[in-house]
Amino acid sequence: MGQPDMGASTSAIIDVRGLTKTYETGFAALKGIDLQIRRGEIFALLGPNGAGKTTLISVICGIVSPTTGTVSADGHDIRTDFRHARSIIGLVPQELTTDAFETVWATVSFSRGLFGKRANPAHIETVLRQLSLWDKKDSKIMTLSGGMKRRVLIAKALSHEPSILFLDEPTAGVDVQLRQDMWNVVRALRDSGVTIILTTHYIEEAEEMADRIGVISKGEIILVEEKAELMRKLGRKQLRLALTHPIAALPESLADFALERSADGGELVYTYDTKGPRTGITTLLGALADAGITFRDLSTHQSSLEDIFVSLVKEAT
Repeated sequence: MGQPDMGASTSAIIDVRGLTKTYETGFAALKGIDLQIRRGEIFALLGPNGAGKTTLISVICGIVSPTTGTVSADGHDIRTDFRHARSIIGLVPQELTTDAFETVWATVSFSRGLFGKRANPAHIETVLRQLSLWDKKDSKIMTLSGGMKRRVLIAKALSHEPSILFLDEPTAGVDVQLRQDMWNVVRALRDSGVTIILTTHYIEEAEEMADRIGVISKGEIILVEEKAELMRKLGRKQLRLALTHPIAALPESLADFALERSADGGELVYTYDTKGPRTGITTLLGALADAGITFRDLSTHQSSLEDIFVSLVKEAT
């Protein structure tokens, strides 16, 4: 199982060590998180709802206080040097909350002022143009579509020129075309030198965008890997064979296929790689026929992110 890349900590722009968060109710939202984000990468944090993604981001951004552990942003401790640490972080929250009666220009400019930055109309213009919001600069937020409102949230997060940008479920509830546009914006930001951390539960979003992927489940980081390696795991598929007659054991002739037999012997499960040159299914079916094993039904099952979580959690315990 992959572990956080401790060797990358020297070039880490975000360094999280021993982080826990337990609420007064006793609920442990984060459990011993160690995570290093490399400078200039796009890092995707994958996890189901309730896994701790938003809590982790909130702690790193100084919005929620950790119970134990340390967090530093570009060498600045988020607790002891909060102002400096927070000044280099931009956060795009999941919720579409913004100043409905303000104009786009006013709300983005105001966000810059909140960080004590001097007015810089040229920078605000650059950000709005980059996000295709320039023609909406005098529009009130309330008149914009959901997709445009989400762009405004990104503009607000970029108003103070952060070197780190957090995107919490950036494409939740947006259409496919807008999602593609958002991905292009994120890539352009990364190319300009911004380190980007996004949370998502869309596998394709991580696959499309990320350099590395972390998987969080029940408050624990259970895997951090290069994207290609995780996608290889996500490429696994299962062939389920419902047998005509249950078998008590697998014959020796099928030993090389790494088949799993159900407890009652009525089903065989064969796992294969969809991205490999051969699946081995044809060979398997021939071997089953040679062994005199017949089946009445077969089905395939694509590994989902949930399946990966389950298998990783089993490995972790």
